[in-house]
Amino acid sequence: MRAHMITYGCQMNEYDSHLVQSQLVSLGANMVDSVDEADFVLINTCAVRGKPVDKVRSVLGQLRKEKASRKLVVGMMGCLAQLEEGQQIARKFEVDILLGPGSLLDIGAALESNERFWGLNFKDELHDHIPPPPMDKLQAHLTIMRGCDHHCTYCIVPTTRGPQVSRHPDQIMRELDTLLAAGVKEVTLLGQNVNAYGFDAGAKLAGYPSFAELLRMVGASGIPRIKFTTSHPMNFTEDVAAAMGQTPAVCEFVHLPVQSGSDRVLRRMAREYDREKYLMHIAQIRKHMPEAVLATDIIVGFPGETEEDFQETLSLYDEVGYDSAYMFIYSPRPGTPSYKHFQDLPREVKTERLQRLIAVQKDWSARRNARFQGSIQEVLLRGDAYSPGHLEGHTRGNHPIVVPKAHGAGSAGLYQARITATTPHMLYGELVGADGQALSVLPNFEPEAAALSSPLTML
Repeated sequence: MRAHMITYGCQMNEYDSHLVQSQLVSLGANMVDSVDEADFVLINTCAVRGKPVDKVRSVLGQLRKEKASRKLVVGMMGCLAQLEEGQQIARKFEVDILLGPGSLLDIGAALESNERFWGLNFKDELHDHIPPPPMDKLQAHLTIMRGCDHHCTYCIVPTTRGPQVSRHPDQIMRELDTLLAAGVKEVTLLGQNVNAYGFDAGAKLAGYPSFAELLRMVGASGIPRIKFTTSHPMNFTEDVAAAMGQTPAVCEFVHLPVQSGSDRVLRRMAREYDREKYLMHIAQIRKHMPEAVLATDIIVGFPGETEEDFQETLSLYDEVGYDSAYMFIYSPRPGTPSYKHFQDLPREVKTERLQRLIAVQKDWSARRNARFQGSIQEVLLRGDAYSPGHLEGHTRGNHPIVVPKAHGAGSAGLYQARITATTPHMLYGELVGADGQALSVLPNFEPEAAALSSPLTML
């Protein structure tokens, strides 16, 4: 069997795709790079917004045409598969295998079945499964929990991924050991709400550490860099900020989604905190990590958001001074309370507000990145950049960086770099040795190409 996987959505989906791909390989599948080479195509889907759903429809339409001319098995997994919306799409486009986020280990049984296979149960054995480490990669994800016990009115995740289930710390540490042995340098701990780890259904689990305690445990594992995503402000505690500040392996990067700066909108979103409490958490983070890099999520144009509400979001952005933000216009999702009970705003209103927020974000990102000019940063280089003669990677604060290739530096690894230029969305630098002196650049360095073709990421 020649299998090809397509992944949309979040880092949790990337982890799940790796988990399923490792299952396929253990069953004897040969993973191929394109649909044309494959006789089994599996799409890992996202249902958080409408755009990734539209992408899935488009790909499935193309695959249905392929099935008419050759033997091809088509599968769909992930959040969209768990929803009635996704199941209707699967019927329409004649999907052969449908697996929800809780039934990923059913892939073998699905392939052995001679008829259409749907697995939509949430199975406990998934939480104990440890996939093999990724091959030849310095970065890896590690899921510490699945599901969510919060019920934000715009969010479909509690339906698609079920209630929160924390993985046992022994399983987490075992998986971390396999990643360390494989040479992984950076691990991102994943969960819908990592701050609630060890408190499923609101109750403390016997024998489970808090998230702050877990950070200290994984920080002592030997992995050089630890990150995590994502955090819910309702469950954030000062212990987490303290653990980060006191654990050298944990990177000084905090992604704390706020969604809106307006208390009225936060109540309509059922976010369970207000502006004052959120800003208290920001103060706690900066108390323990004065140079912390702060990122957030913001939804623009939530139903009922007035211009005054939006101005409060802009003023919050200025008050915090975020390093970066993921910004989206509100996307109504069937099955959520906001879709059922609230009237959507006109798209032109949402789009115009988003453009104003992007302008604020660019200004703050430019100012925050400029502070790194001339400093030396630890960078994880992943490999060749788009520009000839360059390597790309990121800092401990998650800033994308491009550096020229230099003598004494391989194509991937942890290095020190002096920052020589900054933009709102990119750092540029030069690799330096232990003495702080710049390493000599290899002869195929093309500085003009770097300035012109290095990608800028709109966060």
